[in-house]
Amino acid sequence: MAGNFHTVQCPDCENEQTVFSKAASEVNCVVCGHRLASPTGGKAKIDGDVTETVASR
Repeated sequence: MAGNFHTVQCPDCENEQTVFSKAASEVNCVVCGHRLASPTGGKAKIDGDVTETVASR
């Protein structure tokens, strides 16, 4: 399971949250509920600004 973890900034509330690049389920912002990542069968579609890559494999 190779993939990266990204710190994503929510476009609505500017909260930063860590998201796996190959998320298998929807990831919502814990503050406002905005969808940050949607599964696509491979790499997740990330809706927000990726501020940094936390860890890579």
